[in-house]
Amino acid sequence: MSARMPILKGSEVVRALERAGFHVVRQRGSHVRLKHPDGRAVTVPVHAGEDLDRGLLKKILQDAKLSTEEFLEHLG
Repeated sequence: MSARMPILKGSEVVRALERAGFHVVRQRGSHVRLKHPDGRAVTVPVHAGEDLDRGLLKKILQDAKLSTEEFLEHLG
């Protein structure tokens, strides 16, 4: 059974993706681009004081090819 995705800020998502092996390759404005050594890439909006919508977070995880459970393990 899939766990319910928490409400997170963009900076929290970036930190969790870094723990999953992604690294920041660039930032343009409030959008952070992360890349994994195996070639996966994802963009995360980091707007001050704003939470990410669950639908957007689901799309970010889909682009990163991470399951909800894998992502939650890296949230720490």
